[in-house]
Amino acid sequence: MPTTVDFLRHGEVEGGSYYRGCTDDLLTKKGWQQMKHAVAGGQWDQIISSPLHRCLDFAQELSQQTAIPLHVEPNWQEINFGHWEGKTAEQIGKTELAPFYQDPINNTPPRGEAYVHFQSRINQAWSELINRFPDQHVLVMTHAGVIRALFPLLLDLPVSKLFNLQVDHAGLTCFQCFHDSEPHFSSLVFHNIKTIS
Repeated sequence: MPTTVDFLRHGEVEGGSYYRGCTDDLLTKKGWQQMKHAVAGGQWDQIISSPLHRCLDFAQELSQQTAIPLHVEPNWQEINFGHWEGKTAEQIGKTELAPFYQDPINNTPPRGEAYVHFQSRINQAWSELINRFPDQHVLVMTHAGVIRALFPLLLDLPVSKLFNLQVDHAGLTCFQCFHDSEPHFSSLVFHNIKTIS
């Protein structure tokens, strides 16, 4: 049996649209509704969550309601945007943003987390997950940047193409990992499935 991992991006967040990496905003009422619809009817063996409240608050409620074990893992947290935190795209400006989108490895936001460090901790988080919960069905509550970062790791997608991937609020992305070969073989089952707008 493969390990099946569903990655759920958090729902809509208070404060509007801006660069929100480590900024710990809460879900809106709509965000809660989006996530409830996304998980309706789902069955998992384990729940893993980023420690940020836009993921963790819902993960805690779901775990309590379903008795599915919850594990809070800091490595599944969003990238830290440094001086961009709390700023809109207009406030940052195209001349600063464009290089990051085209080549995030060599264009770190001022005082932000280097993308190679971000990739490394996502790689570590994935390795720990598949080794700890082999052959199980796991739900991971996380962030858009984290989900994008899995594509180079698991499917060898160029980092320069990451922002071509749309990741909606409460969108689900599913990967399976097969353990009968070294290195493990991973496949994309679906991406950005959204049950409510």
